[in-house]
Amino acid sequence: SESLVVCDVAEDLVEKLRKFRFRKETNNAAIIMKIDKDKRLVVLDEELEGISPDELKDELPERQPRYPFLTKTFSFFNLRKTFIVYSYKYQHDDGRVSYPLCFIFSSPVGCKPEQQMMYAGSKNKLVQTAELTKVVFEIRNTEDLTEEWLREKLGFFH
Repeated sequence: SESLVVCDVAEDLVEKLRKFRFRKETNNAAIIMKIDKDKRLVVLDEELEGISPDELKDELPERQPRYPFLTKTFSFFNLRKTFIVYSYKYQHDDGRVSYPLCFIFSSPVGCKPEQQMMYAGSKNKLVQTAELTKVVFEIRNTEDLTEEWLREKLGFFH
């Protein structure tokens, strides 16, 4: 039987996530992460600045898991999980502005069981390491990642 694999978080990524939490910029930004299967490490995949949720959706790979996003081409046999940390400029109904840091786990339906287990096993460790315990979302279909979806989700927290 297969057991749950928990991957460590690369040291340079831990530092990058720490700096990202305290960034001063007011634009939307994302850090996309993936698992290096050979090293059993969560590593940086991509950094994006000034990106809307809808643009972010287009950056997400539907080919392999990642922690955060999915790509446009779809292949049933090579789906991709992703971990994403997203700093989002949230305009409240009363005019206030906040910048919640969201952790989004993209877990497309149809990923290989080995990948499913590796990402599922590592998700909580990554959330704890990055200290992102408040705003954690999972998406199964990258098309769900829209501005409307994110605002609706964040409405529960603000």
